[in-house]
Amino acid sequence: MRRAISRILLAGNLLAGLTLAGQAFAEDSITVANLSYRTGPFAATGTPLMNGQRDYITMLNERDGGVGGVKLIYEECETGYNTEKGAECYEKTKAASIVTQPWSTGITLQVLPKTNVDKVPILAPGYGFSPMADGKVFQWAFNPPASYWDGASMILKNISEGNLENLKGKKIVLLHLDAPYGKEPIPLLNAYAEKFGFTLLPVPVGVKEMQNQSAQWLQIRRERPDFVLMWGWGAMNAGALAEAVKTKFPMDKFVGIWWSGSDADLKSVGEAGKGYRSISWSFPVSDSKVMKDIKQLVVEAGHSLLPREEFDYVFYQRGVVISMFVVEGIKEAQAHFKTKVVNAEQLRWGLENLKLDEARLKEIGMEGMVPPFSTSCSNHSGHSGAWMLQWDGARFVKVSDRLEADQDMIAPLVEAEAKKYAEANAPWPVNEECK
Repeated sequence: MRRAISRILLAGNLLAGLTLAGQAFAEDSITVANLSYRTGPFAATGTPLMNGQRDYITMLNERDGGVGGVKLIYEECETGYNTEKGAECYEKTKAASIVTQPWSTGITLQVLPKTNVDKVPILAPGYGFSPMADGKVFQWAFNPPASYWDGASMILKNISEGNLENLKGKKIVLLHLDAPYGKEPIPLLNAYAEKFGFTLLPVPVGVKEMQNQSAQWLQIRRERPDFVLMWGWGAMNAGALAEAVKTKFPMDKFVGIWWSGSDADLKSVGEAGKGYRSISWSFPVSDSKVMKDIKQLVVEAGHSLLPREEFDYVFYQRGVVISMFVVEGIKEAQAHFKTKVVNAEQLRWGLENLKLDEARLKEIGMEGMVPPFSTSCSNHSGHSGAWMLQWDGARFVKVSDRLEADQDMIAPLVEAEAKKYAEANAPWPVNEECK
């Protein structure tokens, strides 16, 4: 108990120290806010991501004095993954921060209508509302490097061994959190099921059922599906894995989206989870230059909130990649607008002009940590592609080349749903000049 209390106090002191340090150079600084959730039922998966985001920014301040001669102030507003609290945090942070990072599909949907008025870009890497990829309609929202619909497409491509005709007659369960996040892939999966002749069976898991999914897994055992796809988060992931082991479901037929691929969740079942797969647009490369710098300047220097054993984890290093997206957007804006301290509108331009090719990733020391991608006026996702990772009993290993989503299936749905959203929220400004 004393150790737990000490860790909480240390975390609070370090976070407070970062904010106070930021205030000392506030005249020549840029504030980056994060609507975090280090508490509540999703804290186990949220915390390592926030630690990675925080540590990348801390490293840049320590190593480079910030970005382009400007210090970065990293601030968190705790939401507990609660939509109402998230909306409150958005209102508290929008004046000072050049970006909002909602960290929940529910919160993203809540603040999305405000973006055209407040002119603060939403950055929702690999989450949020999939049609946000349409930059013409969602001018202030970004979900790089890949959307949930990209993820669903790539999972189907992988489990069908590259030929979706192989899924004909199969039964696929979608085990999903009964929340906007968990329902995201359903429209696209339904379209695939209709086209390729497989049965999709959504099985929802309520927040109160996350740690006791016996009813859901009884249904799965009765249905005898060929595959179970998981759109889980927080305690739901560990609960599902425990039930899968208990019911002896074949782990190589159990596949999760990138938020259902946490080392901590798999370590809870250890060797019994061997074979479980998760699609992922990030991959931990602990000997990369950026991770070596973070280890030396932040972790070993005592500036991190990270438990040392989590340094190699997928989610921690994904957090590092996510903060890199913000920083690269800042750099693009600084160069284009010829200013050091960029504002929210200028960052919007920067996020719309990301060019993270292999040369750039190598230059910033992140080679192999995220697939190359770029954004544009019309493409706010980038559709980077992803790798399939598999749990070997102790850690996640890469078991596929880079997979790519089928945009022929996705693009028409994005266009239709974006148009539907704009009409439902009329008057909604659309950038007709964007091609």
